[in-house]
Amino acid sequence: MARLYVEEWSPEYGASIDTDESLAPAAGQIDTEVETTGDWEPIDGHDDGFPAVAFVDGIRRVDARLTIDDPEAGPVPGICGSFAAGATLWRRDPPRSEIEATRVVRLAIFTEGAAGEIPALGHGLVYKTESVGSPDPGMLISHFHTQMRRTEAEIALDLARAGYFVVADGPISELAAESVVGYIKSHRVSYLPPAVAPIMGRLEPGQRTPLFGMPSYKRYSWYLRLTRPAGGHSWSGIVRCEAPGSLSLANVKVLADRTAALLPRFSSQPHIDPRAPQNLVPIGALERQLRARLGDQHLIYRALREATMRVAT
Repeated sequence: MARLYVEEWSPEYGASIDTDESLAPAAGQIDTEVETTGDWEPIDGHDDGFPAVAFVDGIRRVDARLTIDDPEAGPVPGICGSFAAGATLWRRDPPRSEIEATRVVRLAIFTEGAAGEIPALGHGLVYKTESVGSPDPGMLISHFHTQMRRTEAEIALDLARAGYFVVADGPISELAAESVVGYIKSHRVSYLPPAVAPIMGRLEPGQRTPLFGMPSYKRYSWYLRLTRPAGGHSWSGIVRCEAPGSLSLANVKVLADRTAALLPRFSSQPHIDPRAPQNLVPIGALERQLRARLGDQHLIYRALREATMRVAT
């Protein structure tokens, strides 16, 4: 019998199951026999003692909407946006965490053919001008988001090469190093066919599903449970992880076992984070630091207005 639940996440952040319908099947082929050809049963995680973990994330903000008033071509839309990306580095012995590798990027993005320049704002605020190469205004945000994701991937790649086990918030990208794990905390579709989907209710904290292949995306994936909140539904405290399809199955199993064992220790609490438990404590701390580094949005907006007015006069 179906039951009604109130989601743990605060309403302003959507929900951990973020879809207009009940979890619909994902498009594309899913291979559920990557790790096992028998019954799907929960698999215990294994902490292999890896000494250092890097949690990578980024945040973005549109600072202002822009318009170039071209008497011949007509109004040309654009945006001014800032994003910041970085990592929380956790070391096992002695246990400590610190935020490093942060980058702040400010972009003025215009549609095709625009050549607008943002005047100097002072206070170290410099916007780099770019064009999306398309007349579609909808591409502005898409380009902005892509640039942030590319910066996140570059940070993740550098840290992986430096010897960290990297957990990157969000799906992995084409730039991801082989040891980078993508961490997806909300669910829009179900990647599991009905025959194996009941495993979700049987997962306990520190356990994961068997691996499944996503050939269309050239990656492996698995679900794990961080915690089982009191009064939660079968998907409460569940996250999905990804690893590059170029890895060997043996290597992916090591990564999957490590995430199932390690990530529950970083799960957040409702009094700490409105997206608890899925928004991990190191990621939440990083987000707060990155927001501070973006600067005050109202002051930046006022500086943009004043600078453009000076040029106009």
